[in-house]
Amino acid sequence: MTSSKSERHEIGVRAAEPSDLDALADIMNGHDYRFGTMRLPHESREAARSRLFERPGQTSLVAEIESEIVGLASLVRLSDRRAHVGLIGMGVRDGWSGRGVGTALLSELIDLADNWLGLVRLELDVYADNGPGIALYRKFGFRDEGVRPAAAIRDGAYADMLMMGRLRPPSPLPGDGIVDP
Repeated sequence: MTSSKSERHEIGVRAAEPSDLDALADIMNGHDYRFGTMRLPHESREAARSRLFERPGQTSLVAEIESEIVGLASLVRLSDRRAHVGLIGMGVRDGWSGRGVGTALLSELIDLADNWLGLVRLELDVYADNGPGIALYRKFGFRDEGVRPAAAIRDGAYADMLMMGRLRPPSPLPGDGIVDP
């Protein structure tokens, strides 16, 4: 587990476990979480289990503060001709936005993608009116790639989705910088 500090709280990030399901289903059913993600109301524990633990190529992480799960994030590795691409999704428990939880989770996902999985590209969709989320993604090098008008329905109204992507910065190859005598 890795950790970072936020408003006098230590934020730990670790792999999601099946024993976390009750807390995760509770988070997914929070109004603010649901409003900022594509989740539907009344997510069951079984639906959460399927979404978080049964999708091929998926890694799910949770953020904890003082043993309370306050956020979750997932990275899904694609396959075949898109095997170099990962899809990111994340959300924070109601009442915990703006406290560094998203930063801690996204930092871990990017480290995993860049340094362990060798992914070249990360993609995500975010509601076009989610200013704090968009700012977070931009801080980590994501760029706007397009807007899909009326791409989702949220609380009875259509909402635009912003597509964002990030290319991994070039890294040196073994032997780069070594000068022969």
